[in-house]
Amino acid sequence: MELFLTLAYLFFIGSVLGWVLELVFRNLCHRSKKWINPGFCTGPYVPLYGFGLSILYLLASMEQQLPLPTPFWRTVAAIVIMGVAMTVLEYVAGILCLRIAKVRLWDYSGQWGNIQGIICPLFSLAWAVLGGVYDLFVHPHVESAMHALAQSRGFTFLVGLFFGVFLVDVGHSIQLTAKLKKFAEENAVILRYESIKAHIRAAQSNRALRFHFFTPFRSVHALSDHLRDMYTSPAKTSIPTKPWKRR
Repeated sequence: MELFLTLAYLFFIGSVLGWVLELVFRNLCHRSKKWINPGFCTGPYVPLYGFGLSILYLLASMEQQLPLPTPFWRTVAAIVIMGVAMTVLEYVAGILCLRIAKVRLWDYSGQWGNIQGIICPLFSLAWAVLGGVYDLFVHPHVESAMHALAQSRGFTFLVGLFFGVFLVDVGHSIQLTAKLKKFAEENAVILRYESIKAHIRAAQSNRALRFHFFTPFRSVHALSDHLRDMYTSPAKTSIPTKPWKRR
């Protein structure tokens, strides 16, 4: 039970912090003047990071059991394993979205050594660096921090509230994805999730209409109209778009 609660807390913390990281990365590193809510869900969380932080915790907890002679090499091996594990997680999530939902949440096609635009050496290295930061500086304090948080009824209530809202959000996002999948299959295309958000934002801006940050697919026009404008119009340039490279 204690492990379950710890992983639940870490999923919550990782998802929220991951959302912040993605928000900053997408909108500052790509020099966008418009802030776009990142990720698959509506709320301020990216589940991939929640799963990732939980995996990092489990791997770091098993570090001392690695059959290597010195702590240094056990740490090095653990960081490498973390980088590989996070890359595998990213690949599985990406391939499922492509094969099942016909949606691309991120695109590394422009990066050297990429595989299907889902993973690439550069971001695998970034995952390993994040794993190293967690292993060396965060994990030693996690056990005591999780124990302290477990004693806080307020935090436990917050985590419970998060999962309640999260599950409703996932249900809504699945319904939205089903609409996108239907359009993708009918038109034999792979949809770019973030590009659609950017397209809708540009369309709203061009008409001097409000763009809803946490509901980026909300528009005065039907979602199908935006999709047709993006993917079936001959020129495909009636509304300016800028595809994203990250989730």
